[in-house]
Amino acid sequence: MMLSGDAQRVARKRNCQEKDLMRKQAGFTLIELMIAVVVIGILAAIALPSYNSYIRRSHCENAKATMLGAANLMERYRAQNNTYINASLGRYAQSPTDGSKQFTLALTTSSPTRYRIIAIPTAMLNGKGLLKLESTGERSATGRFEEIDAWSSCNGI
Repeated sequence: MMLSGDAQRVARKRNCQEKDLMRKQAGFTLIELMIAVVVIGILAAIALPSYNSYIRRSHCENAKATMLGAANLMERYRAQNNTYINASLGRYAQSPTDGSKQFTLALTTSSPTRYRIIAIPTAMLNGKGLLKLESTGERSATGRFEEIDAWSSCNGI
């Protein structure tokens, strides 16, 4: 079947348009890829430090919660034995109590009526200082934890 002259021109034009469209959709240009890489780099540069800060804060808050749980355990021990001597932290010897250890908790009993729980960072917060909790309820910190008043808020750690 032969096409008329107008039909042939329309068919050729459509064929050319399809070829142009295929050429245009061949892929991304180098500039487009470079822009995408730069945008991803900028987003990563902003997001990663924020994420790390969030993780450090959560480890600090978790350590404080674990220390308070250990203090409850100590009070229970004293109620049963009338002393803190020979008490142990049991599952509260690390923070978090399950999973990867971020803090080691140490217990010292200076007398039958006094104890001190110290949280020592072991991983991401290593070298930032110590968190301390006394049997009297007194809370203190050293190093970076003291600078930011970690017992109030772990923001800035």
